[in-house]
Amino acid sequence: MRVHHLLCLAVSIHFTARAQTPEGADPKKLEAVAPSLQKFVDEGQLSGAVVLAAYQGKVISEEAVGFRDLATKDPMTKDALFWIASMTKPITSLGVMILQDEKKLDINDPVEKYLPEFRGQMLLSEKKDDTVILKRPTRPITIKDLLMHTSGLTSSSPLDKDAIDVLSLKEAVITYALTPLQFDPGSKWSYCNPGMNTLGRIIEVVSGVEYSRFIQTRIFNPLRMKDTTFWPDKKHLQKLATSYKPTSDGKSLEPTPIKYLTPPFSNRKRTPLAAGGLFSTAEDLLKLYTMLLDGGQANGKRLISMASLKEMTTIQSGDLKTGFTDGMAMGLGFHIVKEPTGVTSMLSPGTYGHGGAHGTQGWIDPERKVIYILLIQRAGLKNGDASPMRQAFQEAIANALPPVVKAAVKP
Repeated sequence: MRVHHLLCLAVSIHFTARAQTPEGADPKKLEAVAPSLQKFVDEGQLSGAVVLAAYQGKVISEEAVGFRDLATKDPMTKDALFWIASMTKPITSLGVMILQDEKKLDINDPVEKYLPEFRGQMLLSEKKDDTVILKRPTRPITIKDLLMHTSGLTSSSPLDKDAIDVLSLKEAVITYALTPLQFDPGSKWSYCNPGMNTLGRIIEVVSGVEYSRFIQTRIFNPLRMKDTTFWPDKKHLQKLATSYKPTSDGKSLEPTPIKYLTPPFSNRKRTPLAAGGLFSTAEDLLKLYTMLLDGGQANGKRLISMASLKEMTTIQSGDLKTGFTDGMAMGLGFHIVKEPTGVTSMLSPGTYGHGGAHGTQGWIDPERKVIYILLIQRAGLKNGDASPMRQAFQEAIANALPPVVKAAVKP
């Protein structure tokens, strides 16, 4: 069913009761944030959006524009639930680093130390017609390779269909191990969902606890992230933002399923995908990102050591070309801005974060102490990390902040 935008019905609801303006932030300029997103609703490019920005520990902008669902005309609200997709990846990576803090694993260890099905894994050397030539890789893949997308693992399971949450993590990972590597570990960067799902399985094996339970008890519960889940219940689903894609003529939007998940989403028999299975809200993500900006602690409890957090948010990829926009590098589970340009031009070098398949974005600028959260459910973007929605939101926030004062260079 096609849902057409009626511009006269487009709404913009602003939630700024919590918003504060720390010294230097311009409240007048912050008024431009909501219109910067409303523009895309009016043009029929978005159904709606929730955005949240924090500066120096205070929320300075919290806005909801447009509709949660176009057919019912339910307005978007700040507590709307979104499928955050690959924004799950840094959370899975946090789980791995927590286990390293506890000396239960070392990220430099070969994966086969914990998952024996990876022993003797072969490398695709050459393919001629119907003949596949295999050889031994120069070295086994490591946990660090999985965190950095440099493992060479296949980009999908041979058993994957439309949805990939029907295989357990254990079953899926076995199929990854049986598939030849696509390149020598560490030799290049290639975005890899199977690598992240393999990390989820490593968490299970090392901790002795199901992946989802480990993440819940070690991250979500301490942070009081009450609306972050792999299986949204009836109450959650009532505030779930509908996902949309452009119609064939590109003039309006129509609902689209979440490609990787099997409905009903509340069915706990679905596998919690470590690469992209989570649903969350702006408020919950703010709790997570504030903990990171505060050095790994929250609510009087340390979740991750400062050393491990620094390792995650420091460039690990050297000269490898990484990411989906220019000037990016790779940490451990996080993309890192190496040279601000284009959509990242308003961010400081060292800003880290991650995006999701339907355009969601979360970025932390530790130099300026700014958190940017953009939640939309828009499939079919040419590049979610370089979307005009992301650029407009970040520019509106950055324009309201005091300019960066560069220290004078001594002659």
